[in-house]
Amino acid sequence: MGLKEAVIYLDNQWNTYYAGQTVNGRIEYVFDSPKKVRGIHVKIKGEAHTEWSESKQEEDTDGKSQSSETLHTGKEEYFQISYYLLGSNTGNEIEIPPGKQIYNFTCTLPPVLPSSFEGEHGYVRYTVKVTLDRPWKFDQETKMAFTVINALDLNLNPSYREPLHFQMEKTFCCFCCASPPLCVDIRAPVTGYCPGQVIPLTIDIENKSNVQVHLVKVFLRKVVTYRATSPSNVTKKSKDIILTIQEGPAPAGSTKHWNLNMEIPPIPPSNLVNCSIIDLDYDVKVECVVSGMHINLKDKKYITIGTVPLVGVGVTPSAPVLSEGGNQPAVLPVSPGESVQPSAPGGEGPGGWVAPGSAPAQPPYQTLYPTLTAPVYRESPYGRNIQDRNETQHMAITGPAKFAPYYPTYAAIQPPPLPQ
Repeated sequence: MGLKEAVIYLDNQWNTYYAGQTVNGRIEYVFDSPKKVRGIHVKIKGEAHTEWSESKQEEDTDGKSQSSETLHTGKEEYFQISYYLLGSNTGNEIEIPPGKQIYNFTCTLPPVLPSSFEGEHGYVRYTVKVTLDRPWKFDQETKMAFTVINALDLNLNPSYREPLHFQMEKTFCCFCCASPPLCVDIRAPVTGYCPGQVIPLTIDIENKSNVQVHLVKVFLRKVVTYRATSPSNVTKKSKDIILTIQEGPAPAGSTKHWNLNMEIPPIPPSNLVNCSIIDLDYDVKVECVVSGMHINLKDKKYITIGTVPLVGVGVTPSAPVLSEGGNQPAVLPVSPGESVQPSAPGGEGPGGWVAPGSAPAQPPYQTLYPTLTAPVYRESPYGRNIQDRNETQHMAITGPAKFAPYYPTYAAIQPPPLPQ
């Protein structure tokens, strides 16, 4: 048997890092007998991938209908670091003694990376894979995914402070005479929010028409454009409803005022900057469902989901913005007791293990906004299996097989109020 257990640990309890920070980790093996290996190899990489298939019906020469499947794929690699923690691919065999063995690794992330994203037809994913390289036998692999966040500071773009405003008016025609109009006015204070925050909506309806408004529905939607480059350049767009809130009715001749809240779940920041095969946007769509044969009123407007919430009114950062993340060793507010302290190194990787400092580590922008509370990192509702097609069944996955990234959330931070 030989190998009983193989688990990867990172120096951060959420396995979440900002671009530019350093990922420190270790693999712990438990062997029940001595093991001959060529070496132990680690590969850390960041990549994006898109994939979907389309079927086409075509007639063959006999006039019979034939269906053909085309697999569309796109790929992008951001970085790949690989080295041996023990041995080499050309050296002599090494015998690892039985018992628990620990090997450390480290990797500084490039300063410019897109945020982790897991979607239906593609992903931006960061993984660590450690391989027990065995001569004459299949290799034993252990893999895990971790989250990378590219900070999107909503304070850096004044347009994110502008109100979200829908104004819809409709006049219904019945038997050749037009009724007075139905007016719907929906507002939210700003267009930039972070996960965990609430979008406070005020809905005002002045229904002078003779048609009832059954429901006002408000949808928060994720709009994703996936690009494939093989076998040709094509795109696929998907619009998914993240959440829906509704209120009603507003009968003919009535005036209504409602306050509704939409709480934003842990979702990836807008834009996926630096990824050219996946575009990510969010919009708010409004639909007023009216009675009879009349067409519903609809409208939509884009909003931006960031990782640093709007702070105060007119506050600009007091220092140059470290969108690159600086050199902080770890990222999240981990108190010293929670950090994963390494055991005695069983094999120093390049640079060895950098133990987390005793002070809680901060996200890179925390110093710019002294009043901002630390974020809470929460798991995204959408995950995917991280095993690739070409990987063997001899691969063990650390953590859940379906990996869902963690994103910073700010439930305690209220968005700035509506301008009076």
